[in-house]
Amino acid sequence: MQAQIEAPYRSDTGETTLFAMLVALSFTHMLNDTVQSLLPAIYPIIKASYGLDFGQIGLITLSFQITASLLQPFVGIYTDRYPRPYSLAIGMGATLVGLLLLSVATHFSMLLVAAALVGVGSSVFHPEASRVARMASGGQHGLAQSLFQVGGSLGTAMGPLLAAFVVAPHGQKSLAFLALVPLVAMMVLFRVGTWYAQQLAAKKPRRARAIYLEGLERRHVIAAVIILLALVFSKFVYLASIGSYYTFYLIQKFGVSVPHAQILLFVFLASSAIGTLFGGPLGDRIGRRSVIFGSIFGVLPFTLALPFANLFYTVVLSVIIGLILSSAFASILVYAQELLPGRVGMVAGLFFGLAFGIGGLGAALLGVLADSTSIEYVYRLTSFLPAIGLFAYFLPRIEPYRGA
Repeated sequence: MQAQIEAPYRSDTGETTLFAMLVALSFTHMLNDTVQSLLPAIYPIIKASYGLDFGQIGLITLSFQITASLLQPFVGIYTDRYPRPYSLAIGMGATLVGLLLLSVATHFSMLLVAAALVGVGSSVFHPEASRVARMASGGQHGLAQSLFQVGGSLGTAMGPLLAAFVVAPHGQKSLAFLALVPLVAMMVLFRVGTWYAQQLAAKKPRRARAIYLEGLERRHVIAAVIILLALVFSKFVYLASIGSYYTFYLIQKFGVSVPHAQILLFVFLASSAIGTLFGGPLGDRIGRRSVIFGSIFGVLPFTLALPFANLFYTVVLSVIIGLILSSAFASILVYAQELLPGRVGMVAGLFFGLAFGIGGLGAALLGVLADSTSIEYVYRLTSFLPAIGLFAYFLPRIEPYRGA
């Protein structure tokens, strides 16, 4: 595929970026992903309470992943054709029911159903919320996606904190109190759905949009999507190695305490959130292809150096890696939506679903590898993953139109 193919793209003109709507979406994304990250955080508690083995814990994860990951693209495909403005609030209702069921579950099968319901809520939320963020962007699609995604990053960091400070001291039944989290999200999303419905009603009927971006052949679009999926694989498997095993790595290699390791993990997660926030606007300014290439391939020197650094430079490098690597996803998502302009929901569902699935599967496989080798070996091996970012060079140029 030619790397220099030029294809025109026209951003929305005459529109205003609705920051209040984007903040609402980011806030509900934070609440959604707080519940989503709360589930694995309470595994030690429910494992001890129910006498589960690791295989049964894996089945709970599988139950969640099937609905949260695999269902998302199908939700996106359906809502591309049949928009459902209030599906956001209804989907969050499934999360609410799942959390309440989790608080009163008395046997293993109820845990599986509860995990699946939390996954259903997530599978509905991400494609539709991503679509609404694009509608509210006023043409600043990268900025909108970054604001939306930074909420998810914050939520991912908050789940373990709630598990530590609420569920651990007060037990499984305290999850019922945390059901206030999706309940608040439902109320906000109902207002979002009302605005969404108004926008749909105000639009005049028009012919269906093209499936592929004008100026690109079908084979170029397919090749570009495959490259983007490979980049998502590279990014999220590497992030899985940090998110799941960074504390163990610090404890084993440097002998730091558990609280110290957890603080350093939070530092990495904070740097990732900052990178997520700035990646999208940077893509709006200099082009998404450049951000994607620079974010994934550009982080390679730092990931290669990490396994050989002392504690101080390990922390410094992890912050740099978090900032750079996390800046890519907003640009990847918007770039893919520009490639497939008539499939906004499907693209969001596919890429969010893949991100969740790859992250979960990657963490499991890296855990098996660490058991048979060592955590340090895992970090040396995964340090080469950003080299896949070299393929971003072959993405077609579809820079947004920046007329006066």
